[in-house]
Amino acid sequence: MPDMSASASLAMTHLVSFAKEVDEDKVTPGVLGFIVFAAMALAVWALMKSMNRHMNRVDFTQVPDPEAAQPEQSPAEPSQPESAQAEPSGQGGKKQG
Repeated sequence: MPDMSASASLAMTHLVSFAKEVDEDKVTPGVLGFIVFAAMALAVWALMKSMNRHMNRVDFTQVPDPEAAQPEQSPAEPSQPESAQAEPSGQGGKKQG
C-alpha cells in the first residue's frame, strides 16, 4: 500500500503545478457548468423524443361534420344574390349571335 500513497502524492504534485500554470484571471465554467449544460441537453433530448411520440399519435385526416354538411336554408332567402343570377357569364348586356 505504500506505493498507492506515493503515486497519489506524485499525482497531486502534478495537479498542483498544473493549477499554478492556469491564469488566475481567466474564468472557466468548470465542472458545474458542464453538469448544468449536460442536464439541459438531456432535458431537450427527452422533450424532443416526447414531442415526436405525441406528434406520431395525431391523426391528420379531417372528418367532415355531418351537421355542417347540410345547412338549413329558409325558402324566403335566395341562395345567391340577384345580380349574380342575372349575368352568370360575365358578358354584361351584350349577347353573342
